Amino acid sequence: MMNLTKVTVLILVGLSDHPPTMNALFVFFLLIYLMTLIINLIIFFLVLTDYNLHNPMYFFLGNLAFLDMSYSSVTAPRMLFDLVTKSRSISLPACTAQIFFFLYFTSSELFLLSAMSYDRYIAICHPLHYTQMMSWRVCAGMASLVWVAGCSVSLIHTLFLLRLSFCGPTTVHNFFCDLPHLFQITCTDPTTNIIVIFVAGASLGLGAFLSTFLPYVLIFRTILRIRSKTGKMKAFSTCSSHLTVVFIFYGSLIFIYLVPSSSNMYNSNKLFSVIYALINPLLNPLIYSLRNKDLMEALVRPICYIKLIKELS
Repeated sequence: MMNLTKVTVLILVGLSDHPPTMNALFVFFLLIYLMTLIINLIIFFLVLTDYNLHNPMYFFLGNLAFLDMSYSSVTAPRMLFDLVTKSRSISLPACTAQIFFFLYFTSSELFLLSAMSYDRYIAICHPLHYTQMMSWRVCAGMASLVWVAGCSVSLIHTLFLLRLSFCGPTTVHNFFCDLPHLFQITCTDPTTNIIVIFVAGASLGLGAFLSTFLPYVLIFRTILRIRSKTGKMKAFSTCSSHLTVVFIFYGSLIFIYLVPSSSNMYNSNKLFSVIYALINPLLNPLIYSLRNKDLMEALVRPICYIKLIKELS
């Protein structure tokens, strides 16, 4: 039997090998990352400090902003570092840690979107009981469950990842470490890991999917019964932002983890990885904030106070 030397360092292919393109990509993604941090931080602190936003809908939106900042920060700084230094090597422990935290935050967001769907269902279908059914105790319990479930999913995949060994080739065809790409280069049979992904997708993932979309069946039935056009438009407007975020998130998620990958699809995988890991965390707050009157008013309110204080002084 041929002796195989285990490797402890992997090479990330990155997004480009062309220096001018790499410089342009660095500037572009640096701006995206900074905008992601700034906009999500603004939303997070507005939800935290503005009394008018102290309700379940914005409590979950604050959690979403924190998750978007977190999982963007798992991939973006490393990618920016590689674009500047041209050094694409990453140790296996660092790669494993990146996978754990990326799966942790993205899985938590998956479950959080379900919690947000339930919140919208109660608000539209049971408005008179909304305060009772979505008390702060219930919201805190749901948020805790979201974080614990996300950690559990990530821990399962990471523990199964530790059974794999790598002995060449060491090239990861992406700009960050992710499970499907590591399966392509392991010298251990990854069948068990692939089965775990599909089982988790069929159980927890399907459960999150159904609990996200089924409430909208009931929501749309309720909306169609509303007689006034103004009432219907207001209800649709309340749900449209969340549904847009859900479709973008699930679309990229399904393509990356559930569509079989091949060498012919490396560029497509990279594109969806960019959307999934870097663009989504920026789109989410933009979709919510630009279509949300309360958030825009909360953003303008401190500016008005500062102007008023200057005028009085």
